[in-house]
Amino acid sequence: MSKAIGMVEYKTVSAGVVAADAMVKTSDVKIIEAQTVCPGKYIVIITGDLSAVDAAVKNAKVQHGSQLIGSFVLGNPHEAIFPAIYGATKIEEVAALGIIETYDAASIIVAADEAAKTAIVDLIELRLARGMCGKSYLFLTGEVAAVEAAIERAKEAAASEGMYLDSSVIASPDEQIRQAIL
Repeated sequence: MSKAIGMVEYKTVSAGVVAADAMVKTSDVKIIEAQTVCPGKYIVIITGDLSAVDAAVKNAKVQHGSQLIGSFVLGNPHEAIFPAIYGATKIEEVAALGIIETYDAASIIVAADEAAKTAIVDLIELRLARGMCGKSYLFLTGEVAAVEAAIERAKEAAASEGMYLDSSVIASPDEQIRQAIL
């Protein structure tokens, strides 16, 4: 049994809370985040064994699908995902800066996982729709070629769900930019 994370994102708080309740009643999963995000959407992130997370997410999608914006299940997520979500990543140097934006929260986590597994990069921050009118973004760093490859793969992952908004890579960002994002 492998560890996994899953997420559902709903248009309304009501649907999100009801779905969260159904998820924990469906399987042996733990809620690691359940909250309102801009603009009044609701996200639920769970963890547990892959089969339990998959069953819980599927149940939430079936029972509450009319209000669903997005969802995912990731088996063996990259270990850098959670420090980036919580702003706890310690970054010493920013050689190149990669930025990707999505229209939702679910697709940015999948994109971040793909980016982190594609190249040797450090995830700096993963902002999930808070103060962003529902959009989300990822900052990552590493050598220029690694950042370019990671952003390209993240872009493909987000675009496959129709949620890709924009992305950029800055080689050797100015010190003021580095200070602003760290």
